[in-house]
Amino acid sequence: MEPLSLPEPGIPAGNSSSVPQKKFRVLVGVTGSVAALKLPLLVAELLKIPGLEVKVVTTERAKHFYNAQEIPVTLYGDEEEWQLWKGRSDPVLHIDLRRWADLMVVAPLDANTLAKVANGICDNLLTCVIRAWDLSKPLLFCPAMNTAMWEHPITARQVEQLKGFGYTEIPCVVKKLVCGDEGQ
Repeated sequence: MEPLSLPEPGIPAGNSSSVPQKKFRVLVGVTGSVAALKLPLLVAELLKIPGLEVKVVTTERAKHFYNAQEIPVTLYGDEEEWQLWKGRSDPVLHIDLRRWADLMVVAPLDANTLAKVANGICDNLLTCVIRAWDLSKPLLFCPAMNTAMWEHPITARQVEQLKGFGYTEIPCVVKKLVCGDEGQ
């Protein structure tokens, strides 16, 4: 992975080097956790970083928690994967997205998708991108689920499985959950 090259403070981007600045490309994956309601905020914060280009891959269940009109970047779902490919020479979206991205962050990663990824299941666009991911590039995952699900013994095994693939866990936080429970 090439490091993000930003101009020196006080020097206009066009004058810092004769080499054109490469945009750093972040692919955000979003799954069906209630934490997906923060997708518009996550994208807005990422877009504040100079030189960053962002695209989003969503699961169908994640769409329940946010308004697509509030996402100012390209948003891909299962429908786009199947609309693009009609024949042998057509693009394969999950492969094009893994080639495009310099880094992937899955935020939130719900219990369902965690289980799928840990076990190699790729039945939607997001899980196909993850299964095809270039392991020389970083993939960060942010687990988000009810505390009872988080504390189930299989969750720890699945998180360790993803870490074993070389993915980086962004740990969940303790807070009051939407359901009223308090915990991780």
